[in-house]
Amino acid sequence: MRFRRSLLLPLTAGLLAAATPTHRDIEYARVGEHSLKLDLHLPPASGAPAPLIVWVHGGAWRSGSKNETPLAPLTARGWAVASVEYRLTPVAPFPANVHDLKAALRFLRARGAEYRLATDRIAIAGGSAGGHLAALVGVTNGHPELEGDVGPHRSQRSDVHAIVSFYGASNLESILRQSTPYGLGVRIPALQLLLRGQPEEKPALAKLASPVAHVDPQDPPLLLLHGDQDPQMPVAQALEFVGAYERVGLQAKFVPLHGSAHGGKEFYDAKRLALVEEFLRSAGIAPRRQP
Repeated sequence: MRFRRSLLLPLTAGLLAAATPTHRDIEYARVGEHSLKLDLHLPPASGAPAPLIVWVHGGAWRSGSKNETPLAPLTARGWAVASVEYRLTPVAPFPANVHDLKAALRFLRARGAEYRLATDRIAIAGGSAGGHLAALVGVTNGHPELEGDVGPHRSQRSDVHAIVSFYGASNLESILRQSTPYGLGVRIPALQLLLRGQPEEKPALAKLASPVAHVDPQDPPLLLLHGDQDPQMPVAQALEFVGAYERVGLQAKFVPLHGSAHGGKEFYDAKRLALVEEFLRSAGIAPRRQP
């Protein structure tokens, strides 16, 4: 996937545009007494439906909030951004989180006309654990164990047309072997909650939860951003994902941030947002002018 340098323009003016409309705490599904909500940040009115980025927050699968929406500035460039909450692992283990995210996608497709969303142009993105979940959702369209039965819009599709993973996991079968001692201290308890066990104890579940295990030639374009000094999420996870894409003839763009650790403002600065914008445009997920 080749990027045009001409799009690496200064985004400051666009990103500092006037505030765009936001619909907060939209209930997209209910599981028992648990209400699942999303925030929908819309671009300035243009007359044309807006392409959609679904953002998945991080937090080791066990914490975090939909209030964390670092891609929201892209609304000023014409994208809608939906920040989605999902059941965290203290509440429910994997694959409940994936079932919830797919339900959110089905909801957004069902309500696309109401919110002026271009539901034929949807990207999913996330950071850390959210990057892992975004990737897993993106490469498992129609998977019988991962679609789930959450939400009222089960006739809708949950596929996406591009994936952006910021320093996310891709292979839970190999992640502990690749981890630093510090990383093990974070990852082992997080995996215990996610899988209700460790990968070697639950190999089939760890494989089911690993994006690299699901890659096939029908998968959407992929952009990976990862710090090469990440002590918490091994950069080898990004390299494995790129390799899985290349083995089936798909192109994936890997952007290492030299000297960067696990997250930080540099992942979401104007330069990196311009890179995300260019990737989305190259994948055909771009705002269109009304004729």
